[in-house]
Amino acid sequence: MGERGERPFPSTGTMMLHGRALRYIDETARQGSIRKAAKVLNVAASAINRYILELEQELNAPIFERLSRGLKLTSSGEILIAHIRETLKAHEAMRLQIQSLRGLSRGHVVIATMATLAAGRLADILAGYRADVPQVSLRIMVGDRASVCDMVATGAADLAVAYNMPDDNRLQRAAEFMHPLGAVVAPDHPLATRKSVRIADCLSYPLVLADRSLSLRDVVENLTPVQAELTPVVETNSMELMKRLVQTAPHVTFLNRVDVGRELQSGDLVFIPLSGSAGLQRLNVLHRARGSLSPAVSHFMHYVQEKLSGGEEIS
Repeated sequence: MGERGERPFPSTGTMMLHGRALRYIDETARQGSIRKAAKVLNVAASAINRYILELEQELNAPIFERLSRGLKLTSSGEILIAHIRETLKAHEAMRLQIQSLRGLSRGHVVIATMATLAAGRLADILAGYRADVPQVSLRIMVGDRASVCDMVATGAADLAVAYNMPDDNRLQRAAEFMHPLGAVVAPDHPLATRKSVRIADCLSYPLVLADRSLSLRDVVENLTPVQAELTPVVETNSMELMKRLVQTAPHVTFLNRVDVGRELQSGDLVFIPLSGSAGLQRLNVLHRARGSLSPAVSHFMHYVQEKLSGGEEIS
């Protein structure tokens, strides 16, 4: 054992990972003195000095310059202390994250959402969350805007993740993001090279549209010119089917960019933004206006907000 009951320092090759020893170096640099650091840390000065000497030998470079008025970091020491402080900072962040998970041992979260999100971006988020936080179970309930509102307001669901939610004094908006709506086509479609399109530009092609059970249909109809006729060749409440059908030109559908992220990366589909701000869709995260959130619900809500922040947050 070392002085004052200290355990021997780890052997060469493992010292850099010894958290307590890193704090010794950090405090010595802050105090500019081994004796002052030892007093602050309540350890033996000889123990700190021995660790510094062994670490200098391991690095084959001096950490401190010994001056008559105290210690000063060398150039090597400046590099080391920056690494040490980043390591200690990361360690503290990790410790706080673990502490925040203590209340999640038997957590359960119910999410109300829309069919397009459930089959697209939200599915990826849920898979990532389950991998990161397996102790929290999730239940997903799909509905239209009115039913999503009611599920959260009545307590049937903890959170809503949905597009273009109306104002409702029973609900509190935790976050709101803007995502572009656009035409989605195959890479060899005649429109695929366009930088942007209007709904009218797409009407001469066979349309695959969300059916009237999905709020997306209302959005597309509201953006269609009054004099134009919106005549789909296929209507469906399945976003996966919509994406599958438009992989064959010349079909066209309309979806939000986040709904086709994987297909854009793989090159199976092309997303063409609709002209102007009319094509921007509000993606909302909401919870009940009254009452507090459980640790699991709060943790999941912040996780979703982080993952959705690829859009422009406006809340």
